[in-house]
Amino acid sequence: MWVSLALLALGVLVAVVAPRLLARADWPEREPIVALWVWQCAVAAVLLSFALSMTFSAAASWQVVRGQVFATAPAAVVEAYALGALGPWSAALAVLLACGGLWTGAMLTREVRDARAWRRRQRVELLVRSPLLPGEETGSGPLVLLEGDRPDAWWLPGPRPQLIITTAALRRLKGRQLDAVLAHEQGHARARHDWLLYCAAALASGFPRVPVFAAFRAEMHRLVELAADDSASKRFGRLTIALALVGLNEDRGVFGACPTHHAEVPQRVTRLLAAKPRLTPGRRLRLTAAAALVPAVPLLVALAPGLNALT
Repeated sequence: MWVSLALLALGVLVAVVAPRLLARADWPEREPIVALWVWQCAVAAVLLSFALSMTFSAAASWQVVRGQVFATAPAAVVEAYALGALGPWSAALAVLLACGGLWTGAMLTREVRDARAWRRRQRVELLVRSPLLPGEETGSGPLVLLEGDRPDAWWLPGPRPQLIITTAALRRLKGRQLDAVLAHEQGHARARHDWLLYCAAALASGFPRVPVFAAFRAEMHRLVELAADDSASKRFGRLTIALALVGLNEDRGVFGACPTHHAEVPQRVTRLLAAKPRLTPGRRLRLTAAAALVPAVPLLVALAPGLNALT
């Protein structure tokens, strides 16, 4: 049972410390793809710690669960976990963590359902603004052109992602700028950033007081845009995508004294123009490997008593 408490404490520790460490780091803006991976590993470590804590608590309380978890384990291994140390408290902890898991699943289901409903509304609106031609099928093309006075381009996720661009954007963007905007949106589609945003929103909505989940949602919205910017800039250059962002957003007041809800756009433009050097390949590899080891820590804690009993 003490393993269950240790796993619970580990999950809480990572949930509190990880956002603070990443907030102090100066490299995520230079390497948003690596930062996305680090955040995912931190959240996975928290969830895995709680899931393992629930499993061992349930094994301590109910023989049927214990029989499944330790079905092939020697008696010495089972004794090493001291499953009956905390008595009825183990059942309460198992039920509490199980409720947390069910709540997380419910929040994710709600986010996916709401996202599908939003996509259906968007597609209906697209049909109204861009009616089908004779012989054309609904959603048949990956690119939709809309008549509009405001320059805009966005990505509509789904089984068949679509890129929507207005005629005003075609008039405003020059040369390779349009290709850079399309590459930015294609970067979102290829990386399936929509699922990252769904998971982040579900965790933050279900557990708003958990620091790592609230920070996870905020950082996902920022980092996916930076990652898509970098994906486009690799093909068309930082200056091209920066000018395209300015062209799409200069009429929205985002570059004035009182920016709108698109206030992150000036920061993205400044970042592209600053062109800070990327991390060295060696440091990127070390960060990636270190992040991958974080979810392994709960597994080591969970297996430690059993391994000690076998040696």
